[in-house]
Amino acid sequence: MAYTEEELKKELETKEYEYGFYTDMESDTFPKGLNEDIVLAISKKKNEPQWMTDWRLEAFRIWEKMEEPEWANVRYEKPDFQTISYYSAPKAADPNKSLDDVDPDLLEMYRKLGISIDEQKKLQNVAVDVVVDSVSVATTFKKTLAEKGIIFMPISEAIQEHPELVKKYMGTVVPKTDNFYAALNSAVFTDGSFCYIPKGVKCPMELSTYFRINEGGTGQFERTLVIADKGSYVSYLEGCTAPSRDENQLHAAVVELIALDDAEIKYSTVQNWYPGNSEGKGGVYNFVTKRGICHKNSKISWTQVETGSAVTWKYPSCILKGDNSIGEFYSIAVTNNYQQADTGTKMVHLGKNTRSTIISKGISAGKSQNSYRGLVQVNSRSKNARNFSQCDSLLMGNECGAHTFPYIEAKNKT
Repeated sequence: MAYTEEELKKELETKEYEYGFYTDMESDTFPKGLNEDIVLAISKKKNEPQWMTDWRLEAFRIWEKMEEPEWANVRYEKPDFQTISYYSAPKAADPNKSLDDVDPDLLEMYRKLGISIDEQKKLQNVAVDVVVDSVSVATTFKKTLAEKGIIFMPISEAIQEHPELVKKYMGTVVPKTDNFYAALNSAVFTDGSFCYIPKGVKCPMELSTYFRINEGGTGQFERTLVIADKGSYVSYLEGCTAPSRDENQLHAAVVELIALDDAEIKYSTVQNWYPGNSEGKGGVYNFVTKRGICHKNSKISWTQVETGSAVTWKYPSCILKGDNSIGEFYSIAVTNNYQQADTGTKMVHLGKNTRSTIISKGISAGKSQNSYRGLVQVNSRSKNARNFSQCDSLLMGNECGAHTFPYIEAKNKT
């Protein structure tokens, strides 16, 4: 039976946010505020090598000189960065503990979220990395994947165990200087997922990360790095939730994808941060930088489902560097009540015979504002580049808004 517009409207009007619970457990939380000492403390807490500490400090100094941009079609009270705690970790969290030793409160939180870290009870062919506040608390199927040479672990562990890969690729797609929130993330990120697929390997299972903000007064600043070596394939899924609070909380993440020659990455997101209440109070500020680079004959596909957060500001993008590379972006963004979204993508064609596809659907209800912003840029040397773009909007009521900002720059006549 088809899902009708009237049924969707009724659900948007009546459905409550089901993941708004808070788990009361003891946490190791830094004092609020941001300065060089906090950046150094994060690096020390993670026992990082000197090169990583220096990387963070350089990013912090860059961020200090930047101003928060104001061009997006969203209105919000700017975060006070001195009233946020940049590190909070459940004291019960130890990814090396056996399942029998994991804190019951943490297990109960997993149960409420529908996550099982017991590999015997998990859905087959899905490996999960669970990140709560500032740390990864559990990663499944690491050994199974390692048998095929696949590295799937928290990025904090990868910095220790595979520094050559992290050093080579981190910051090459989203540099520290990229934008205000990417610079902030580069200075204070504490965890996130790291994935490396070796040459010619097709990852045998879906990789997944679940992000949960639990503590009040904190922000979440994870960093994800996915590298698909030549001729490899991986499908990756991320999801996220947060408690219902009257305060706004900041989520400023960075995702970097590298698809080397003949590789393919599928990256899917189900974004379900707390959107605030029906009067527009509370909710997560979701300010994220996601970008992938495609080398020769490679392909990156972004699939985005946006239903949560008070303010969403993100543009998962592809740099089509290699000849015959392909970029795809499929998105549906649903806003309700007082939610605001300024989302879309960028497809930058650099190589010859590159192709990109953009399909975006927006649904606005209540008093929400939903904007699509897309850039298609064709370089002068990108012969025979092709793009297909489609953007559709549905307004449900007379108090919401839908806006479209398409940019097309073609410097090659072929």
